Parts: sequence; C-alpha cells; structure tokens
Amino acid sequence: MPHTLTPETAARFAALTLGHVTREYPNKPDHTLAGPEDARTPAALHPVFYGSFDWHSCVHGYWLLARVLRRFPEGPQAGAIRSLFDRQLTPEKVAGECAYLAAPTARGFKRPYGWAWALKLADELGRLPDPRWARALAPMAEIVAQRFREFLPLSPYPVRVGTHFNTAFGLRMAADYADGTGDAGLTDLLRATALRWYGADADCPAWGEPSGDDFLSSALIEAEALRRLMPADEFSPWFDRFLPRLAERRPDTLFRPATVTDRSDGKIAHLDGLNLSRAWCLRALAGALPANDARVPVLRETAQAHLDAALPHLADDYMGEHWLASFALLALEA
Repeated sequence: MPHTLTPETAARFAALTLGHVTREYPNKPDHTLAGPEDARTPAALHPVFYGSFDWHSCVHGYWLLARVLRRFPEGPQAGAIRSLFDRQLTPEKVAGECAYLAAPTARGFKRPYGWAWALKLADELGRLPDPRWARALAPMAEIVAQRFREFLPLSPYPVRVGTHFNTAFGLRMAADYADGTGDAGLTDLLRATALRWYGADADCPAWGEPSGDDFLSSALIEAEALRRLMPADEFSPWFDRFLPRLAERRPDTLFRPATVTDRSDGKIAHLDGLNLSRAWCLRALAGALPANDARVPVLRETAQAHLDAALPHLADDYMGEHWLASFALLALEA
C-alpha cells in the first residue's frame, strides 16, 4: 500500500468504516449502571455512536468518514457518507448523546480519549461545505470542551500510558478543535497544561515501550502534543532535550516496529495501532525539523518501517478492523 493517501486508499478506508459504524454487535460498552433502568442496548444508550465495538471507535470512525469526504468529495463512498450523516447526525439523535453525558455517572465517560476524538470529529465536520452536521454535533462538542476546561486545572499529573488514558493524546487532538473554533481560551489552557505536565521532561528513555497492549507511544505522542501546542522556536530546544539521541536511533525501542502475534486478541491487536500511531508521530515530527537535519531521514525511514508492518493488516480481524483505519489515515496524512 502506498504511504500517501490516494483516492483508492481513502475509498478503501471509508468502505471499511461504513461497514462498522452502524454495526451494533459485538459491543463493549463503557457504561455505569445507577439502577435497573440503565440496563439498555448500545443503540438505546447512544443514538449516534452505537457501532464499531465501542463508543470512541465509532466516534473516530465518523471522523475518518468526514475527513475522506472533505478530501475526496466525489469519491465512490461520498454518497454513502452523506446519507449516513443525514440519518445519524441530527439534532434529535445528538440530543440523546448529550442526555447520556449529562448523567452523573458519565462525568468521566471516555476521558480523555473519547473526548479527544469527539472534538476532532467536531473540528472536521466544521470544515465541510455543508454546515448541518457540524451544527447538529455542536451541543455535544461544547459539553466535551467544557469537560476539558473543568478537568485540566484539577489534574496535577499527566497519564503516560500507551492506551486510552494517555493525556498527551487528549491535548493533541483537542488543540485542533480549539484552533478551528477560534477558542483562544481553550487553546491557552491546553498549552499551559502541556507545559505544566511535560515542559521539564528531558532525556526520555522510552524504557516501557512497548507494553503488551499499547496503541500509543507515550514518548512520541508527548512529543507530537508539544509540537502541536508550542511555538516552533520553543518546541525545537524542548525536543532536542527530550529525545537527544534520535540521530543515533536511540532509544532503540522506538525504532523497532512492534510484533503482533494474534490479531483476534483485542489487546494484542492494539500493537498494530501502535505501529500506525508511531508512524503518524514520526512523520509529523520529521516535518517540524529543518530539511537538512540529520534526524529527518531517520524518522522517515522508521515511520515507513512501522507503516510496512501495520498497513497490510487493517482488516485481518474485527478486533482491528473496527478502529485501525483511523490511525492509518492519521499516519498517511502526517
């Protein structure tokens, strides 16, 4: 598969995603029951985002479809994407999602990973020529943005794991929404939090990577978050301190694609996502460096190796099929 987003690749990703965003089962709900009345089906709980095995994967499946529609508005899946959005992204159905989030038991629902993707979706919908879908989702996006505003000042420490709880990923994705909506206050909060959590970090060993169910590199997603949130002249010296031996391919664990031994195991299948998310971060970081920087070819070659390891396996099993294409799209567009 080419390492750029071609119309053919985008159509394949969209077809895969259209096949699961309205597939209700199997489903892994992240749902707290306060009483017997809360024992409901996924579609009853979530009128929009009930598919794709879990809520957050469904949300970023919609993001992928919105992104493909914007990039290739006449592509072979464009009509199906518009039809899906017309059916699902309605004020009435989004109101059902908002009602779920309003429950006291949902205060921490999908924090920060699902929050991040919800804002990323809202940002992408806002860039489409048809404003109806962005307007419909706007109330839910504002709820999520407010949760970031309330949560970040309360959180003294980052979460550095390679899974859904990673806070650098949340900051990175929320930044696109904040900038896209012109919310300077949210942008400032995201930047200040990133500096408070990560600004003093130096000589990252990446010794814990990868663990057995990572789909994010805690080292590289931190660097990508700071790249996105810091001015270039401030990011450059921070990055030099954070990973000072990249030109020597150190820490060496960052340069070896993860081995995936069983793609029918949902946790082990995360490692395909790790390879894709590493490629995304590596390519984005390479793009932030001067063209003659010795680290650029190292980062790009490593990204290619990670893409080679993961791209052939996006649909090997539903444990990866329901989510991997979104990270493949991030990597190919970086």
